[in-house]
Amino acid sequence: MPAIVRRIRDDPTYDFEVICGARRHWSISWLRAHNYPDFRFLIDVRSLSDEEAFRLADIENRARDDLSDLERARDYLRALGTYYEGRQKVMAERINVTESWLSRYLDLARLPSELMVAFPNGQDLRIKHVTALKPLLKPDDRKERVFAEAARIASVRIEGVPAEPVPVVIRALARAADAPKKSGAPKRSGKGEVITSPTGKPLIRVDSKDRKGMRLTLLLHAGGSRHEAEKALTAILDVHWK
Repeated sequence: MPAIVRRIRDDPTYDFEVICGARRHWSISWLRAHNYPDFRFLIDVRSLSDEEAFRLADIENRARDDLSDLERARDYLRALGTYYEGRQKVMAERINVTESWLSRYLDLARLPSELMVAFPNGQDLRIKHVTALKPLLKPDDRKERVFAEAARIASVRIEGVPAEPVPVVIRALARAADAPKKSGAPKRSGKGEVITSPTGKPLIRVDSKDRKGMRLTLLLHAGGSRHEAEKALTAILDVHWK
């Protein structure tokens, strides 16, 4: 299947620009450089404007599984300003998609770097994650707490802790978005009372309590520190150990 190219003018090095078929071009170039000189790169030369070239490349890229949502989103954001003067409705009509569909991609591309640091590989983010992340950025006080949690997650990862899956990171950011709870205040959950730190990080879950004793679970990876957990345990002992 011929690749679509357009002619380049006033360039001493190249005669054509590949619009659709960059992977084919790489493959043929590699084969010819490794003892297979008979392979040829078939082309279909077109006369295209920059905007037309973008739309053709976009049609081909939508069929690619190896192009991430984030890569496509950033391409759309660049095209919005370069070819469509920031007019989202016009761009949606030109590339034949709904405005809401395009909006989700643009929202993904616009996620701030202060939030993105929480994800070691941004290519793992999908369009479906935008609906959970975007509300965390308003109002400003929630956004600042989310940014602080993202920075904390990044710093822990640098210290050698394996990266958590994207849904786990999003849940941690969502917890941080809520206003801090009072120190030692229990929070109801489906598995019993949860003792939290002054910043709202879960520390200890009270699984059961009767006349014979208590069963506790230390929430080691919920964001709290050992010092905070020790203080919470001491508070529990002060109340229940007679």
